[in-house]
Formats: sequence, C-alpha cells, structure tokens
Amino acid sequence: MSASEDNEVQVSFVRLDLPAHAVERFRRILSEDEHERAGRLRFRRDADRFVASRGMLRAALSERLGVAPAEVAFAYTPYGRPELAAPFDRSGLRFSVSHSDDLGMFAVCARRRIGADIERLRPPPELEAMVEQVFSPWEQQTLRALPPDLRLPGFFNGWTRKEAYIKAVGLGASYPLTRFSVSLAPGSAVRIEQCDDDPHEAARWTLEALTPAPDYVAAIAIEGRSHRTVFREWKEIAS
Repeated sequence: MSASEDNEVQVSFVRLDLPAHAVERFRRILSEDEHERAGRLRFRRDADRFVASRGMLRAALSERLGVAPAEVAFAYTPYGRPELAAPFDRSGLRFSVSHSDDLGMFAVCARRRIGADIERLRPPPELEAMVEQVFSPWEQQTLRALPPDLRLPGFFNGWTRKEAYIKAVGLGASYPLTRFSVSLAPGSAVRIEQCDDDPHEAARWTLEALTPAPDYVAAIAIEGRSHRTVFREWKEIAS
C-alpha cells in the first residue's frame, strides 16, 4: 500500500433495510458461522440487517483485498471483535463496524487500530443512571453543566466517542468506561481528554466526530495523530 493509503480512513454509511432480493444476494456470500449468527436473532428484521451489514462489509473489504466477497475470511478476538483471518490479515487492513436502527457504518484503514460507533439521537431509559455508570466524574460534570437542550446530543457525543475508543483498543466492554474521559460538549474540540491509567495514552489517538444523517451522531477513533477521512458510497452493492 502507498503512504497515502496508509494515511487514509475510508468511512461508509449504509442503509440496512434493503429489498428482499438484495438481502438474499448478500446471504449467498456469507459464511456458515455468519448464517448461524443471523439465525440466532429473534426478529427477521434484525437478521436481515445483519446479513446486509456483513454482506456490504465483505464487498468493501474484497475490493481492497482483490478477492471475491465470499472469499473474505474473518476471525474473532476473545472480546468478539471481528478482524481479518489468515491469509488476509497480512494485508494490514483494519476495520470497525457499527449500526443503529437501519443505519450501518464501516470504517476501514491500513496498519492502524480503529474503532467506529454510530447512534441515533433518542432519549435512553434511565439516562441519569447510564451517565453515572459509563461516564467519568469529569464527563458527568461537563454534561450536567450543559443547557438542557444540549444534554442529549452531549450524552451521545460522549457515548459514541467512548465506544469508538474501546473498540479501537480491542478490549470491548471489558474496558472500564469511567477510567477515561472524552470531550462531549457540542461545538467543542473532539478529543480524548485523559486516561487515568496512562497519562500519555490520549496523545496516541485521534477522535473524529461525524454526522451521518439527521438525528444520528457517529465517531471514529484512529491510532496516530494524522489521517485523511474519505467517505465512500455503497449504493452500487445495495441495489
């Protein structure tokens, strides 16, 4: 890969509620374990969204790998994060996937850890209890100081940025969310403010906030301090 590709982060936002023929086309390129995972989902809508998401991810990665989408192979970390399996892991490609309702998100880059998260703006049940469970004391204070009309977007700013970071470091839900702080006030600089366990950790990462659609917020966390985000439309593979 060229130096420019090493610096590039490709982000795609895709609608996951597709016509039945498109879902079936994606279903044909999934692996046996992906079929099993879709089959374990209780509702058909959720299963179809999983099939669409994984099928489009395969299509996105296959272009970079130079193979057919059905040939892309995945492995899973002990924390459940999907990554490329051998021999594709030698490509250096890293990716992260997220979805909220029918809007999916993929972020793909080379040779850097990366995490992505997308959420729809809607008041969660027991918001105050969630804030106390997942936000650091600094984040709680910052959120409660916001005007009432900015607290919901401030909450989801913080949530997506924290989720993107823990996906990027690869520890998933095992990472204590209250042990690090991110900016969350609308209009403020997007960054990791501090990590309690390592004062130098924040400088190793870049956070970027994205607005994929009305009433949605998203974020990516990228290892390193320099990258170029490129947005890719995937309409041609969802038709």
